[in-house]
Amino acid sequence: MNRLNKNFLTKLYNKGFSIQEIADKLKINYHTLKYYFGKYKIPRRSWSEATYVKRNPNGDPFKIKKKLNQKEVELKGLGLGLFWGEGCHTNRFEVKLGNTDPMLIKKFIEFLERICGVKRKKLRFQLQIFSDVNPKEAFNFWLNNLKVPVFQFTKTIVTPSRGKGTYKKKCKYGVLTASCHNTKLKKALDEMLRKYWSKSAFGLEGL
Repeated sequence: MNRLNKNFLTKLYNKGFSIQEIADKLKINYHTLKYYFGKYKIPRRSWSEATYVKRNPNGDPFKIKKKLNQKEVELKGLGLGLFWGEGCHTNRFEVKLGNTDPMLIKKFIEFLERICGVKRKKLRFQLQIFSDVNPKEAFNFWLNNLKVPVFQFTKTIVTPSRGKGTYKKKCKYGVLTASCHNTKLKKALDEMLRKYWSKSAFGLEGL
């Protein structure tokens, strides 16, 4: 078999191998292989696409569910609403949502798991507290409520307290941020929101 035929090279490239890795695998010169890629007009990945493939060699670590029952339709609507109102929309690399209410965080996790097909082990959590909050007490509060392993929590952020005010009662255990680092998932959720709001301003139509 001609190892430099278009189909064979394309298959290896689509599996996530870089041109250099394919050249090493076939024991040929990098520039020779690059010439054949140009000759066959095999589409090249961008830097960000190459990084994504390296991080996810088995494909996307999520799968958005298409066929939903009534409860799942409601969960999808709720999850999108939470992401719209409480999520971070400036970071295009990850899905991120923060709140002081553990029930809200748990419902968003349920949305990510059941509707988006994200495995819980892929999630990361970060706690942000004021300096006059007991860090151990706050951490244990979230740990016990979410029932996730300690290693999924990143370093706690401590912010100087604001002095007197109602914030202390509202933020007794700090703000917990749940995140999933995946560019494609973030893009998919943004697109779902756009479709939802373009089709219906009320109710759950278009979900």
